[in-house]
Amino acid sequence: MSVTEKISTLVDSKDEKFKELANKVWEFAETRFEEFRSADLLSNALENEGFTLERDFAGLETGFVASFGEGKPVVGILGEYDALSGLSQKSGSKSYDPIIPQGNGHGCGHNLLGVGSLAAAIAVKDYMETNNLPGTVKYFGCPAEESGYGKAFMAREGVFDSLDVAFSWHPYTMNAVPHTSSNAVIHATFTFYGRSAHAAQEPHFGRSALDAVELMNIGVNYMREHMIDDARIHYAVTNSGGLAPNVVQKEAEVTYLIRAPKPEQVQNLYKRVENIARGAALMTETEMEHQIEGSCHNLIPNSTLERVMHQQMDELGFPELNDQDIEFAKAMYQTFTDEGRESAKSLFDKEYASQLDERPIADVILPYSEKLSFMNGSTDVGNVSWKVPTAQCYTSTWALATPFHTWQVVAQGKQNYAHQGMLLAGKTMACTAIRVLEDEDLLSQAQEEFKNRLDGDQYESLIPQDLMPPRRNVSEAVGVE
Repeated sequence: MSVTEKISTLVDSKDEKFKELANKVWEFAETRFEEFRSADLLSNALENEGFTLERDFAGLETGFVASFGEGKPVVGILGEYDALSGLSQKSGSKSYDPIIPQGNGHGCGHNLLGVGSLAAAIAVKDYMETNNLPGTVKYFGCPAEESGYGKAFMAREGVFDSLDVAFSWHPYTMNAVPHTSSNAVIHATFTFYGRSAHAAQEPHFGRSALDAVELMNIGVNYMREHMIDDARIHYAVTNSGGLAPNVVQKEAEVTYLIRAPKPEQVQNLYKRVENIARGAALMTETEMEHQIEGSCHNLIPNSTLERVMHQQMDELGFPELNDQDIEFAKAMYQTFTDEGRESAKSLFDKEYASQLDERPIADVILPYSEKLSFMNGSTDVGNVSWKVPTAQCYTSTWALATPFHTWQVVAQGKQNYAHQGMLLAGKTMACTAIRVLEDEDLLSQAQEEFKNRLDGDQYESLIPQDLMPPRRNVSEAVGVE
């Protein structure tokens, strides 16, 4: 039997367990830094499989590391399990139908992500035991990817420094191994403090914090003309100072995401935004405080690992789908815009694309390309990729054209085709990890490429050293009301 056949057999022998775990995480739907039940569920499952656990890791209460084996090489597999707020949705519903209005939901598929990675780690462990293969496999329970930047905190504390390679994946609408970079990002909050007054009777006594927020936003919007093209800036007013228009707002707050392709570029943009905030405070005679909430580095690709990962996925192939899968995917597909559907189909050759309206689950493996693509968004996997050679894959867990962070993602989170895509990702990562464990030359080539791509640059955390992840207070921990 080939490696792909052996790994498929190992994963398939426990597939019901993996599906059940993914469904439970979907039901928990815990948001950033609050994934206590999800982390316990996954860490306990790994412990029951013979892994050694380290919990409450790098200051992250919902972070953990599960290890099996000893010595080199050390292979890391990254798992996530955080949900998003405001995306509650009933499983299997063909229209918007929240379980709890404004409740949480797995709108980015991390219920699948964490368990697909778990399946990979367990399969590697089982293969190592069966074949007396030396080395170490580590599963990293990484909380708060959605704006919490759990891996960035872990990277700052040196959690990934012992690894030789790392692997990850993400749910998606197609099967591919991307050769891509991404934007680095700094997430920061700006709070303005003014002086309240009656807005009609004594407005001259007031100093409006909301005016300061609005002036800051105007200044940043004018700055957009003078940024590099790939940079992105987005903001949300998180405190407008109250609901009464006849009261001068004494406090207001705005939070920003500042993105650019390289860490030094995003740092420079952040300083410019900071200066605009100071200017807004001067113009309004208010006080301003600012706090970096978190950050991500840009992705460093590794074609050596990616080529092998693509080969493994190609050999595995996408599993067969049933009529129920196709029927539900078509229902989801019809909820998307014509523009979205046509854009998604354009990624495939014309003959295959012509079939997708009737069968909108991409079951082909897209060819691998070493032409570097660019993702305008950001991911904290980027921080890991600055520490160690890293490769990722995508698999079809959603109907074609499904947008990220939507109720449609949540509705599909328990579907059979979502589970099948999850297991394909687990098998692909496991097979690639085995290749690294068994081939010293492959590992050396991946590490040499990693060194060349960094070209002497060193990882420096963009998170202030004194910033720590949030933790439950004592009363919450013991259930005191």
